[in-house]
Amino acid sequence: MVRPYMLTGGRTRAKYPLELETMVSVKEGVPFDGTCDRIEHRAIVDACPTPRSVAEIAVRLGMPLGVARVLVSDAADAGHVTVHRTMSGTDGAEAHLLLMERVLSGLRRL
Repeated sequence: MVRPYMLTGGRTRAKYPLELETMVSVKEGVPFDGTCDRIEHRAIVDACPTPRSVAEIAVRLGMPLGVARVLVSDAADAGHVTVHRTMSGTDGAEAHLLLMERVLSGLRRL
């Protein structure tokens, strides 16, 4: 058992703005054969055979969300994964509103 602060080197902040829903995917050309330089990066690559959210990665790795954010950020810096931009604030506010209306409509039909 390794303490979470040991995995992150005591860091608590990611270099990327990683929200719960931020999608992460393995960069093309990164092999799934264990050639990553850190075991944590290998675990993140293995957890993302298809694009996954940061929350899903944290659950799959069985670690706190804050630790997963830092490790995903490190894996992105190492070139193993791609962090996809998450819309926030007023970016695409109309698209967000339409999506929320569709979700609400679907929930009402349930």
